[in-house]
Amino acid sequence: MDPALEERWLPKSILSLRGYTSQKFLRDLVAGITVGLVALPLAMAFSIASGLSPQAGIYCAVVTGFLISLLGGSRTQIGGPTGAFVVVVAGIVAAHGVEGLFLCTVMAGVLLVIMGATGMGTAVKFIPRPIVIGFTNGIAVLIASTQLKDFFGLQIDKVPGVFWLRMESIGQHFKTLSYEATTLAVLTLVILILCRMISNRIPGPIIVLVAGTAAVYFLKLPVETIGTRFGGIPSGLPHFEIPRFHAELIHGLLGPAVTVAMLGAIESLMSAVVADRMSNDRHNPNVELMAQGVANIVSPMFGGLPATGAIARTATNIRAGAQTPVAGIIHAVTLLCVLLFAAPLASYIPLAVLAGILLMVAYNMGEWREIPGLLRLTKTDISIWLVTFALTVFADLTVAVEAGMILAALLFIGRVANTTTVAQVTDDYVEDGRAHILQDKDIPYYATIFRIHGPFLFGATDKIAAVTENLHQLPPVVVLRLRNMTAIDATGLFALEELAKLLHATKRTLILCGAREQPRQLIHQAEFEELIGKENFCDNVQEALQRAEEVFESLPPAAKAVPVGVS
Repeated sequence: MDPALEERWLPKSILSLRGYTSQKFLRDLVAGITVGLVALPLAMAFSIASGLSPQAGIYCAVVTGFLISLLGGSRTQIGGPTGAFVVVVAGIVAAHGVEGLFLCTVMAGVLLVIMGATGMGTAVKFIPRPIVIGFTNGIAVLIASTQLKDFFGLQIDKVPGVFWLRMESIGQHFKTLSYEATTLAVLTLVILILCRMISNRIPGPIIVLVAGTAAVYFLKLPVETIGTRFGGIPSGLPHFEIPRFHAELIHGLLGPAVTVAMLGAIESLMSAVVADRMSNDRHNPNVELMAQGVANIVSPMFGGLPATGAIARTATNIRAGAQTPVAGIIHAVTLLCVLLFAAPLASYIPLAVLAGILLMVAYNMGEWREIPGLLRLTKTDISIWLVTFALTVFADLTVAVEAGMILAALLFIGRVANTTTVAQVTDDYVEDGRAHILQDKDIPYYATIFRIHGPFLFGATDKIAAVTENLHQLPPVVVLRLRNMTAIDATGLFALEELAKLLHATKRTLILCGAREQPRQLIHQAEFEELIGKENFCDNVQEALQRAEEVFESLPPAAKAVPVGVS
């Protein structure tokens, strides 16, 4: 097969076999077992929060975790049930039952396969950053609200599915609070936070799961457990059964299926991007989407939930030393072994501990640190974020996804329209432009210049990869010429921030020059100058080259060596 075709369509598991060694296998083995144990409480917690039995989450993690690693386009991505699906799955189960959920999951899987096969893996980039943040903020709030009952051990027969009714019910029943359950849940959060503060390598969920279960078993704490609510988890392999086809449900499930597919695509590709940054790899988005689609088609056949790439488990996998998709396959086998040999022990797992773990997940996935930066941007970006957040919390995810896509289209049209200008060419205009032209400038060996031409909006930001694709060959100073960048939005600004952080991590300096009025104003509002330094924000390329010389002269002698490939 042509090497280019192999890279384009073959899963990373096959490509990784080239040069695979016993040392890589040992590292994959350790990482796979570690992330498998971390995934156990999360899989059960997501399933319970979705209104299903805990074993449904484990079945999903086993089946989809194996298939996504085997067929996917990322070396280190871990697939399985995630918080993004909790609210939408609970809504589907409430409206259409478990069989409706299985049919919806299959439909979403088919859509994901089609998206990947037709090359639409890069289409997810057309969702602006404020909409993605609005989704994740809203989903995090909803997940947290669904866990308050078990966190405080409240006696509520049926928790309402609507957010404000749920909060009202929790307030009315708060007098039934269980001090034992609350103490257990609070200690769970404290331990998880301490583990995070000490080291990201410490598997906090495993520690709290074992400690909480041991406390309930030995101290005979009167709290609700998996055994008291669900009767435990059955041992053995998941039962294979093709879901029954209900034609009358298809029309009502089209919207939720699109929502599941879009959330799955967004979550998996965001997770793959995080994995790329952590492991210095580049994922194949189309192969990854096809793998996600196949996994979601197969998952219901074993009684599983919808699945996607899991950012936290993927990060854990990489930190544990994963080298290839073999680690993800071992993670699935680890969960299967737990299911076969340790299922009876799960009966003692307290639901308060799982609620504490999910509250921590909700906080981590919320991207709350993005909000202050977002509030410094334009009123348009802020309003889009608020609308998406409000619709996610107070309406439902299907409406939020649909409204988000419409807002994205209108935003794109408006931003592109604003880039069109008509102006007279005067002597002053010609004279002002002399400092910006490149033709008469000498670019020294210690600097390189990249330019952005046209509006740098969502949908175009992946092109910034041209700067970093040969990162090790870049000289000490990178100049980004913005003279012909007519507009920028929150997503474009985020891409520039990521570029600046990456270059800074490799001891390189980023200089921006020649920004026009709209980009300059937004960059100033976002306080981007503080990230790269005000002195590295120049009016024109002539000033930028002078600043590059100052930066180079201030470097230690070892850093002034000419990089390989630079002449």
